[in-house]
Amino acid sequence: MRPLLLQTLFVAFCLALGLLRPLPAAAQEQNTEQEAQTETGQPQVRSLPPAYEGQLMRLAEILGALHYLRNLCGTEEGQLWRDEMQRLIAAEKPSEQSQAQMVAAFNRGFRGYAEIHRECNEPAIEAANQFLAQGTRITAEIPNRYGR
Repeated sequence: MRPLLLQTLFVAFCLALGLLRPLPAAAQEQNTEQEAQTETGQPQVRSLPPAYEGQLMRLAEILGALHYLRNLCGTEEGQLWRDEMQRLIAAEKPSEQSQAQMVAAFNRGFRGYAEIHRECNEPAIEAANQFLAQGTRITAEIPNRYGR
């Protein structure tokens, strides 16, 4: 279905995904109870998760769904979407808890669509196209809204 449109959306999504790398909040991590004290015994202020964490979780879920759907429909992209997820995690440098949540969101996206779509058909193609568009919007919105 419209291979040129699908290819254009795919390229735009991949390019937009690269915009997440330089975000300043990427280094924020939460401290454990033991790490939360300075040498003088005073508690440190804990870092909050980035304001866009919900969007990151949604993006992780989208990447999981795309990993399943695009391979189901024979795009021969191999591990592209899983690799993009790894790049996102590497760029964000989330806390262990946030990373586990991102991985769970990716897996939820993958498994959710694996249960629904067993073969490539029009609804599977449409879902993949919608995820490409939504992922592109999210990757553009984060740096535009929250800065670099």
